[in-house]
Amino acid sequence: MVDKNEIKGAAKEAGGKIKEVAGRAMGNHEMEAEGRADQVEGKTQKNYGKVKDAVKDQVRSH
Repeated sequence: MVDKNEIKGAAKEAGGKIKEVAGRAMGNHEMEAEGRADQVEGKTQKNYGKVKDAVKDQVRSH
């Protein structure tokens, strides 16, 4: 089962990519940097969800 953090993280990562590209297109370096930061935050949250889900699976199997 997919953890809610995986879904939220993936959404944040995608939104960050959009923000980065938009910032680059407009020449807005601050927006571009925020987009990259959002992507890192999203990846981190997504990976946290994966680990959390894996731990739950291990606990259930024992």
